[in-house]
Amino acid sequence: MQMMMSSKTNHSPIQYLKEEAPFLSIVLTFLVFQFGMDGVLDKAVKPGTANPFICALLGLWLLGVTLWAAFGVVRHAEALATKLGEPLGTIILTLSVVGIEVALISAVMLTGEAAPTMARDTMMAILMIVLGGLTGASLLIGGYIHGEQEYSLPGARTFLGVLLPLAVFALVLPTFTTSTDTATFSPYQAAFFAFTTLSLYVIFLRIQTNRHKSYFEQPRKERTDDHEAAPDDAHHHGTLRSTSYHAIFLLLTLLPIVLLSKRIAKVVDYGIVEIGAPVALGGILIAFIVLIPESMAALSSARANKLQRSVNLLLGSALSTIGLTLPAVLAVSLMTGQSLILGLEIAPMVLLLLTLTVCLMTFSSTRTNIMQGAVHLVMFFAYLLLILNP
Repeated sequence: MQMMMSSKTNHSPIQYLKEEAPFLSIVLTFLVFQFGMDGVLDKAVKPGTANPFICALLGLWLLGVTLWAAFGVVRHAEALATKLGEPLGTIILTLSVVGIEVALISAVMLTGEAAPTMARDTMMAILMIVLGGLTGASLLIGGYIHGEQEYSLPGARTFLGVLLPLAVFALVLPTFTTSTDTATFSPYQAAFFAFTTLSLYVIFLRIQTNRHKSYFEQPRKERTDDHEAAPDDAHHHGTLRSTSYHAIFLLLTLLPIVLLSKRIAKVVDYGIVEIGAPVALGGILIAFIVLIPESMAALSSARANKLQRSVNLLLGSALSTIGLTLPAVLAVSLMTGQSLILGLEIAPMVLLLLTLTVCLMTFSSTRTNIMQGAVHLVMFFAYLLLILNP
């Protein structure tokens, strides 16, 4: 009888509304801005009519709702990870976020509003945030709480074995090609690298989800402080519903988060101009906002001593950023004739290669500790320093 009552409560309209309050709040906020508040925001950041107080209030509103919605995204992702197991649950979250990022970049390019370096700067920012800041924070938190953490070494090596050449193809090699006047690819080179990048990523997904799925699962013998590791479903908070339910609401909650990021960008750009900060800093802040769902899930997993899920999320996010973004922007450039600069300048190129090398060293053994997390964070802080003081 109690089980029947619990089931009825869990499926009541009130229960649904409580659980999906983050989704409802982000949708309502998007509709309010789409059908009226955009004018107020534009006026608050426009020279001559700018109002720092109103701009700050709208910015806090947008950031607060976005953060709350991110909690909803993570809840659905954790439910999918519980129901589908690793690595399928994290793949869904990663592909959802990166897929929408690619759609936004491509849409801006098609409207002719994109700067030639937008795709390059976006990929670089995401790689440094993920491989430097988020990986460092995850290892630091996990190492501080648990001392040492274990993960599947073959899985991390597979990630990095694909990520390293693709990152070099996308951001380093164009600087040294001589078939074009700028740091980009010729049409033949673009077609080749778009095809090979996408092909390698598809092969990787095949390996991750089928042939070598065990590479990306948490090692069975997992050390904790004083007890056996908790099962995966212990990390999901909330009612477990059908797989399709969680997948649909994950996507529905992600979409308005990314759509609202354009409004947040206006606030960020206004603030940067007011304080005289570098323009590139705005792209970093927006990338952070877009990566909130994955970052929260990764940090939560590291804290719960599920480092493999953090590795799947972070390295998977970095790999999918290159594997999906590069073919998409190259295809758009070829079809529309849009100018596209991909090659990095020397200083950020050196930092990217150093970060990739540190990743190879970090994930060369089956255990991580607090020292490795600190090194990754230093790489990220160095990146921020180059943005603020080139």
